[in-house]
Amino acid sequence: MDKRQFLKTAFYGTGGIFCIGNPLKLIASSQKSSYIGTKWCVEALYYTQTPKGLLCQICPNECTIKEGESGDCRNHVNYKGKLYSIAYGNPCAVHVDPIEKKPLLHFLPASKAFSIATAGCNLACLNCQNWTISQSSPDETDNYDLLPEKVVENCISKNCDSIAYTYSEPITFYEYTYDSAKLAKEAGIKNVMVTAGYIHKDPLLKLCKVIDAANVDLKSFSNEIYLKLNAGKLQPVLDTLITMKENGVWLEITNLVVPSWTDDFDMIKRMCNWLVENNFEYTPLNFSRFQPLYKLTNLPPTPINTLKKARDIALAEGLKHVYIGNVPGIGAENTFCPKCSKMVVERRGYRILQNHIINSKCEYCNEIINGIWEK
Repeated sequence: MDKRQFLKTAFYGTGGIFCIGNPLKLIASSQKSSYIGTKWCVEALYYTQTPKGLLCQICPNECTIKEGESGDCRNHVNYKGKLYSIAYGNPCAVHVDPIEKKPLLHFLPASKAFSIATAGCNLACLNCQNWTISQSSPDETDNYDLLPEKVVENCISKNCDSIAYTYSEPITFYEYTYDSAKLAKEAGIKNVMVTAGYIHKDPLLKLCKVIDAANVDLKSFSNEIYLKLNAGKLQPVLDTLITMKENGVWLEITNLVVPSWTDDFDMIKRMCNWLVENNFEYTPLNFSRFQPLYKLTNLPPTPINTLKKARDIALAEGLKHVYIGNVPGIGAENTFCPKCSKMVVERRGYRILQNHIINSKCEYCNEIINGIWEK
């Protein structure tokens, strides 16, 4: 697109959402970047003006964004003194998944989730399994035209019980996540977030009103590792866990065990101890097996014995429901009653083979099994 064509591109308003002319996108005044490719955008919900640019207030990165540039997430763009999300209505991934894939093992088992994601992420994990979209901008991906009402319609038409905001990072497509979840909730559909939990409290509290369940990726229990492996900080994630729990969001936690990075057993013990001390002992914890991807292809997959030892540590520290992910067939994906120790849910991969939970209680001893087991 030459400069003359570029300047012909313009916004026209549609009830707060902007449709960007074809061949599309934001006119960027900066020589460093131009945003050409996505169709929809909407003004961001959390930002303020400063003398240095627009300060995005969604996450702890707190990007100061100059005219024509985007924040670290690649989704929020400064256009003529206002901050816009260019991810809105522009998912690059749309699938129907088993809820167990998220993974959510104590939430509507054997149900289906209508899953969406846009490009972009506010972290930069060296081990990201979805790096082709998480480390891209919505103007660099092939996108679906799917505004929130269409997300809900598709969920219903495909007989899904929930909508999952997943794959990349729903915090970075915050406005799209919130509007879709609000409409879904009004339609009686559950909402699920799969997230790194890297968000400020005020926008999180707004999300908690419409989100039913979340799997939060607690990447390590070391601020230094968070900085070097993920380009983030630990404390905001811990704060997110507490805020979600206090506001009634059903939580499950994933810890990816990366060889030479997060496989320190003393650190894993400290993490589990913190979880118990903060009343997460009945929150499912999933130790997930690392596979060599993205910038860590030099590392081996996590040894199974390492994952088993991590699980043993978590159980010894007092966590009641501890799983091993990405390693089917070793019995560590099944749910056991914390009182009578009998298996109450048997899984193989994403399939439920047996379910002995009735009215949220163990069929054998009547002990409550924490979770949301029925629609």
